[in-house]
Amino acid sequence: MHENSRSESYAAAGVDITAGYKAVELMKKHIARTRNEGCLDDVGGFGGCFGLPVAGMEEPVLVSGTDGCGTKVKLAILMDKHDTIGIDAVAMCVNDIICCGAKPLFFLDYIACGKNVPEKIAEIVSGVAEGCVQSGAALIGGETAEHPGLMPVEDYDLAGFAVGIVDKKKIIDNKRMEEGDVVIAMASTGIHSNGFSLCRKVFDIDHNPDSLYAAREELGGKSVAEALLVPTRIYVKSILALLKEVDVKGISHITGGGFYENIPRSSPDGLCARIEKSKVKILPIFDVIAKDGNIPERDMFNTYNMGVGMSVVVKADEAEKAIEILRANGEDAYVIGRIVKADQKIEIV
Repeated sequence: MHENSRSESYAAAGVDITAGYKAVELMKKHIARTRNEGCLDDVGGFGGCFGLPVAGMEEPVLVSGTDGCGTKVKLAILMDKHDTIGIDAVAMCVNDIICCGAKPLFFLDYIACGKNVPEKIAEIVSGVAEGCVQSGAALIGGETAEHPGLMPVEDYDLAGFAVGIVDKKKIIDNKRMEEGDVVIAMASTGIHSNGFSLCRKVFDIDHNPDSLYAAREELGGKSVAEALLVPTRIYVKSILALLKEVDVKGISHITGGGFYENIPRSSPDGLCARIEKSKVKILPIFDVIAKDGNIPERDMFNTYNMGVGMSVVVKADEAEKAIEILRANGEDAYVIGRIVKADQKIEIV
C-alpha cells in the first residue's frame, strides 16, 4: 500500500512518514482486541465508521467526551514506560460519559510526538486498546502527528475522544435527588490522571527525578514513581451493571478539582452532599503527598480524588443492594455521606 510513499525532503525536515506506516502496522493487533458489533471497517481509512446499536431505544442520545492525561505523560516519559498511559486517556473520557448513563461505543486517540518511534507509538496504543477493552469501546481510529521543532524528540502527548449512547429517558441527571439519599464511594487506584503538576512540584521531579525511584515504607515498599503511574481505574462495566438493577440518581467522576469541584456537579440547587471525612479510605500516596509537600487537607480534597474515583447517589433503602452489586463487579464500594438540604452543594465534615 505504501511502497512508493517516501519523501526524502520531508524526512530531512524531521518527519519520517514511513515511520507512521510502520506504527500503524504494529498497532493493528492491539486495535483488533477492541472490535465490537458496531465496527464497520478496518483502521487506515480517512474516518472510522460505526453502526449505532439503537434497538430497543425510544430516543437514542449520543454522549461525547474528550480529555488527555495531563502531565502524567511526563512521568511515563521519565520512566520510559508507555504501555499504561493509554488506559488513562480512555478512562478520563469513558468515566465522564458514564456519568450520564451512556454506554461507550467507540474511541479515537491523538498522539503528538517530537519523533515517531513506531515501537513506542505501538506501546502507547496498546494501553489505549486495553482501556477500550476494559470499557467495551471500539478503537476505530486515531492520529499520530510528528512535530519536530515543536516538541523534543523524546516527548509526546496523548488525548482521546469517546462517544457513548443512552436512551433519553434513562439519562442520569440530578432532578430526582432527594434529602436522605446516600452517597457511595467507588475506590480509586491512586492519583489517576489529575494533580500531577502539584506532584511534580512536591517531589521536585523536574530537577531531581531520582527522588521518584526510592522505595517508600509508607507505600508498602513501592517507589513514588510506581505509585503515581498506576493507571486510572475504569468504572464503566460496574456502573452499567448497577444501572440495570438500582435507581441511580447521580454519578460523579472525581477528577481535577477533587471532591469540592466534582461531587457538586451531580447535585441540584438546594441539596448538598455531606461527606464524612472519617469514612473516606484515603490511599497512602495521598498521605505521602500531603506530608512531603506540606499540603493543607482542604487543598488535598480540592485537588485529588483521595482514594475515591467515582461516587454514586442512590436511595437510602437501595444503598446496601448497590454496594453488593458494585463489589460483585470488583469495586471497593462503601458509603461516605448523605444528601441534605443546604445552600452549598458539598460539605466535608
